Amino acid sequence: LEFLGVTLRIPNSIMGLTILAWGNSMADLSANVTMARKGLANMAITACFAGPLFNILIGLGAGFGLLRNIKKADVLYVSLTPDISTGFVFCFVNCILILFSGLAVNNGVIPAGYGYMAIGLYVVYIVTSLVLNYALPETT
Repeated sequence: LEFLGVTLRIPNSIMGLTILAWGNSMADLSANVTMARKGLANMAITACFAGPLFNILIGLGAGFGLLRNIKKADVLYVSLTPDISTGFVFCFVNCILILFSGLAVNNGVIPAGYGYMAIGLYVVYIVTSLVLNYALPETT
């Protein structure tokens, strides 16, 4: 994957944002759509949040724990890049949209139109990340 990015001159953050993210998510997408079609919508929605939450908490926790043991350092500094900040903002907006559309407006039922809203939000996220990555000067 890194070879493809270097060959095509695609930054690592864009490779992770698109190809790696899509590749990692295809099995989850398939399982969630199957569950929703079988009438298990609550299970599908829970899985949508539980999988990424597990990856963030366990994946990052274990990764930083191993890095700390390898580096033998008590403190590890991590920079908050525009790509990461954008991801946090869009995750927050998505959660607010679900809470507002599902709880505040529709008494605990997420409307069918939310799917289109979520796809639109994802497209805006990708475009925003691409613009930030290619329009802002790279800092080291």
